[in-house]
Amino acid sequence: MLRLTEIKLPLGHAPDALRAAIAKRLRVPQDAILSQTVIRCGHDARKKPAITLIYTLDIAVKDEAAVLARAMGGKNIRVAPDTEYKFVAHAPAGWTERPLVIGAGPCGLFAGLILAQMGFRPIILDRGKVVRERTQDTWGLWRRSVLNPESNVQFGEGGAGTFSDGKLYSQIKDPRFLGRKVLTEFVKAGAPEEILTAAKPHIGTFRLVKMVESLRATIESLGGEYRFQHRVTDLEIEMDGDGTRHMRGVKLASGETIAAKRVVLAVGHSARDTFHMLLERGVAIEAKPFSIGFRIEHPQSLIDRARFGSSNKELGAADYKLVHHAANGRDVYSFCMCPGGTVVAAASEPGRVVTNGMSQYSRNERNANAGIVVGITPADYPGSPLAGIDFQRHWEERAFVAGGENYKAPAQRVGDFLAGRASASLGEVVPSYRPGVTPTDLSSCLPDYAVAAIREALSAFGKQIKGFDMDDAVLTGVETRTSSPIRIQRGADFQSVNTRGLFPAGEGAGFAGGILSAGVDGIKVAEAVARDMLAAGKRKADAA
Repeated sequence: MLRLTEIKLPLGHAPDALRAAIAKRLRVPQDAILSQTVIRCGHDARKKPAITLIYTLDIAVKDEAAVLARAMGGKNIRVAPDTEYKFVAHAPAGWTERPLVIGAGPCGLFAGLILAQMGFRPIILDRGKVVRERTQDTWGLWRRSVLNPESNVQFGEGGAGTFSDGKLYSQIKDPRFLGRKVLTEFVKAGAPEEILTAAKPHIGTFRLVKMVESLRATIESLGGEYRFQHRVTDLEIEMDGDGTRHMRGVKLASGETIAAKRVVLAVGHSARDTFHMLLERGVAIEAKPFSIGFRIEHPQSLIDRARFGSSNKELGAADYKLVHHAANGRDVYSFCMCPGGTVVAAASEPGRVVTNGMSQYSRNERNANAGIVVGITPADYPGSPLAGIDFQRHWEERAFVAGGENYKAPAQRVGDFLAGRASASLGEVVPSYRPGVTPTDLSSCLPDYAVAAIREALSAFGKQIKGFDMDDAVLTGVETRTSSPIRIQRGADFQSVNTRGLFPAGEGAGFAGGILSAGVDGIKVAEAVARDMLAAGKRKADAA
């Protein structure tokens, strides 16, 4: 099998054009091509209106060795890699130890799935509710301004990724094609097969809900166990004679203790009380950079025209990715762009306002939205390893006050924001945030350096996308949960550097950013847990 890349054809090409292009690239007659499988299909819209599709394919061809020899030195033809997932271990017959997984977001979900598929029957704990009950609680904030601190956009089955665009692409290095395993399992759980080939695959919230339920059923069928509304409040840590700390279990809010020698910590980026508990228990934690900013909304038609020249049914709603290096040294960039989506309330604590973006699979809402965020570092919030949490909370509280102290979000027209004046009303772009917005001056909701950098960036972005800085575009504040403000330090064996048996994982631990990378990290951590359990079992058997 050969892997071909950079096969380019015009949008709307004839069905037989792809086979002809393959034959031309390989310099063989078309009847020499035995099979062709599209691995990825992206597009290049830089030369509008001539939009180009770009294919990566796996090809079976007659006399493959000769074809490959002719292509020696060509960077776009090579032997196709083996992308099939290989399990690193399987539980021996009669295995009794059951690892714990804390958190049922993408990372915990895949850690639990891989452990279950290897036969280790994990127990998965989540502080929130099953996904459909959680959805009802989330709508309680969006429709009635009622926040449930234990069941919301951040907490519950599926994690924060459930209420998002369902983006399934990442820039992580993935030499083992673990991302392919994530996508394959999603397809088995009900995702459209196109996510296996799309350059920027996405699913959308409604489909994610059903997939999360399907994956839960798979884990349970393999002997795994879910326990919802089980919030972990403490760790049971034992110290041996040489001073090494070992996990022995966890304590729950109910008072129950669950014994466990190996615990996957996949709690997500908003488990602030858990982070405080970990620091108190001496688990090694460090502050890390993250970003803060606003959500911006435009008519989706404006973005479509800028990217495609017009709306394009075949390509769907257009997206964008923008970066600006501001004069004050700050980097400003678009984050979690949601074509044809909505801005959603994402608070998890009373008295605070947080925004995020969400799309359904169809991406057919009238507005496009994205975070416009500014990079910050621990130098901006010196102090303890958890100082970034205090920093986030401060600006979330300012946004709550500016919005009217009723979970409405503060909002401002871009024209007013650039002019430095408060908005008294909004214009052509109707904000999608629920439970609603309050026109105001957003400059009080972020640090001065962030406000200055965003003002400069919006003008620069307007030169890249015509109309991006249109007066009636809407900014809504604040976006503070772009990534975890901490990193739980771990070693090459994926265990905490100072607590054996504790496996920090995913976005909350500072090792992922988004659904796909979190799922990949969950797989890696599950493999590490399995190896560690089997190695310990072998040592015990050898000692006996």
